[in-house]
Amino acid sequence: MIAAYAARISPDDPLSALEVGAFDLPPAPPGWVKVTMVAGSLNHHDVFSLRGVGLPQDRVPMVLGCDGVGTTDDGDQVVLHTVIPSPGWAGDETLDPKRSLLSERYPGTLAEEVWVPSANLVPKPSGMTASHAACVSTAWLTAYRMLFVQARVRPGDTVLVQGAGGGVATAAVQLGSAAGLRMWVTSRDETKGRRAVELGADQAFASGERLPARVDAVLETVGAATWSHSIKSLRPGGTVVIVGATSGDAPEKAELTRIFFQQMRIQGSTMGTRQELGQLLAFMTEQRIEPMIDSVRPLAEAKDAFAKMVGGDVFGKLVLTMGD
Repeated sequence: MIAAYAARISPDDPLSALEVGAFDLPPAPPGWVKVTMVAGSLNHHDVFSLRGVGLPQDRVPMVLGCDGVGTTDDGDQVVLHTVIPSPGWAGDETLDPKRSLLSERYPGTLAEEVWVPSANLVPKPSGMTASHAACVSTAWLTAYRMLFVQARVRPGDTVLVQGAGGGVATAAVQLGSAAGLRMWVTSRDETKGRRAVELGADQAFASGERLPARVDAVLETVGAATWSHSIKSLRPGGTVVIVGATSGDAPEKAELTRIFFQQMRIQGSTMGTRQELGQLLAFMTEQRIEPMIDSVRPLAEAKDAFAKMVGGDVFGKLVLTMGD
């Protein structure tokens, strides 16, 4: 089969570690089923894998990709939930310390075929296109959990999203706006800020800009570069939900005094459960939400999509299609 895979690890030049070509799918683990892929999409996780973050040298070559939609041998169209719990784990799979994602221990979704645990398949809504369904398993599920499970916000509350163009950010804006939240975004790029407003954000601000009022929650994916701004923008008793640190995890100032004195809540968040993925798909169908897609390419052009992600010139999701 054809796949986009990490052939090696390259911390400084991740694109040099990427190969697109023939790949032999290993035998299926017990209880797993084959899914013929229709489409998948990229995440920063894929670039981190090429750099060796979460993917050690002894596991390469490894097929990349956490997002995907495909068809089972029975003809069912399914969205893949790619959080893989350890054997015997019960309960919230995101809390399993031995959990993994497809593309970490097992081949990922950027391929013509993939093995997936049967319990990780969620029916694709009939009215959702394959390209849109290919976007939801990682960034959209992450945004859904941040907003509706971790942030504890209610309709009418104000939520600040640090960074306007990434997959999680655009998903959060679309989901929050549909749920009656006032969504604010920051961006270093004025054009991306305007596009976020077109997606449903109430206002866009320059990175680090003083806001007109304090917010009820902050969705933090950037890390060190925006941490102080996130804390200073939050109302007393509010919540910062952290899901990533693309600019580093060691801010110049931790803001501990402000956090404890104003009784702020700092909440980590990782992906989401299979149940939440089903809820997300139902909400998107009910609200007729279509994920923001930056571009769609065939799998054979995966290197171009990865180059675009590494370059940072992305607004929404980068989708790859398999087959005809």
